Amino acid sequence: MPGKRLLLAVMLLTPALTAGANDKALLIELDQRSAALPASVSASGAVVVGSFGEGIGGFYWMPTTGAVATGGLVAASVSRDGRTIVGRAIDSRTIQAAIWLRAAEWKLLGSFRPGAAPCDASLSGAQGTSGDGRVVVGHAYDGCNFTHAFRWEQSTGMVDLGSSVAGHPSLATGVSGDGKVVVGYQEDATGYRRGARWLDGRQELIPGSIGFVGSANAANNDATIIVGRICNPAALRPGDPNFQNAWMWTPGGGTKCLPAPSLRPSPGPAIIVEANATSDDGRVLGGSQNVAGSADSNAIIWIDGTPTYLKDYLRAHGVPDAFESWPNTGAINGISPDGRILVGFGAAPAGFRGYIVILGEQP
Repeated sequence: MPGKRLLLAVMLLTPALTAGANDKALLIELDQRSAALPASVSASGAVVVGSFGEGIGGFYWMPTTGAVATGGLVAASVSRDGRTIVGRAIDSRTIQAAIWLRAAEWKLLGSFRPGAAPCDASLSGAQGTSGDGRVVVGHAYDGCNFTHAFRWEQSTGMVDLGSSVAGHPSLATGVSGDGKVVVGYQEDATGYRRGARWLDGRQELIPGSIGFVGSANAANNDATIIVGRICNPAALRPGDPNFQNAWMWTPGGGTKCLPAPSLRPSPGPAIIVEANATSDDGRVLGGSQNVAGSADSNAIIWIDGTPTYLKDYLRAHGVPDAFESWPNTGAINGISPDGRILVGFGAAPAGFRGYIVILGEQP
C-alpha cells in the first residue's frame, strides 16, 4: 500500500496531470518511523519541509525521495520555487536563523549587530521566506530582554523591525510571496500578542471588531490576504464561545472572524482557533482548534469561509477511513498557493505523524 500511495502522489504532484483531478481528495500519511512533521510546502507541492519529531533536525520530502535530513535544528519554511529552506541551525555556541544550502550546509544569519548577546543559547530564528527565497523573516535577540522581528535579504543583511511597545517583543511569523510585507505580532504591555504587519519597515497593527486581533500567521503572494489566530481578544476567557474564532484580513473588507466547525468546551485553558495558511485567492485556509499550551488539537479547513474539521472533510470527499484511530489531527501548517495541497501533522496511535492532503477540484 505505501508503494501505491507514493506512486499516486508522484502522479498527482506532476503539474501536467493535476488538471484532470476530480472532486475526490487524497490523504498521504508520512512514514511514522521517521517522525517527519511538515511545516511548509512549495507551490507545486513537490517539496515539503519540516522537522523530525525526535528533535534531530530538519528535513525536506519529495515524492521521489521520501524524507531527507537537512541537519540543523529546525526547517520552518520553504520558498514557493522549492529551492530555499529556512529555519534554525547551531554553530559551536549559539542557535541562529539560517538558510539551508543544497550542499547540505546551513548559512547562519547571526543577529542585528556583531556581538549581540544570545538569550540562553538562542541568537535568532527564521520563520518564513519569500516566494523566491531572497527574503527571510523571523526574530533575533540581543540578550533576553531584547527580542525583535527581522527582515533579511542579501543586500541589506538583517534589519531590525523594532517594537512599538518599549520593553516588549515583536516577532515575524511569515512574509508575503513577493517579499514586501512581513506579518507576525507585537506584544503589548499586558503580554497579549497583537497581530501586526510591516510594510517598508513600518509596523501596523491589525484591528478586529472588538480590539486588535491575535498574531498574524501567514499572507498570500501580495499580502492582500493575511490570516491568524484569536479574532476576538476581548473574549479571552476559558469557555467563552466568542473566543473560538480565527481571522482573515483584506484591505477592502477589513477583518473577518472565522469560526470553528463547533464550539469546544474548555477543560480549563482557553480554546484557541487559528488560521495558519492561505491560498493566494483566500478560498482555502487551514489551521486548527486547540487547547492552549497543549498538543490537544484538531485540524480545520475553511473553504469559502465555511469551516470543516479536516477529518470530516476528507471522509466526505472520497477518503472514508481518513485518520482512522488517530487521537487527533493536529493542525494544517501549510497550503500551496493554488489551494490544492495541504500539509500538517497530528497525533497517530504510535506518536505524532505527518500528512499531505491533495484536494480535488473546488467548485
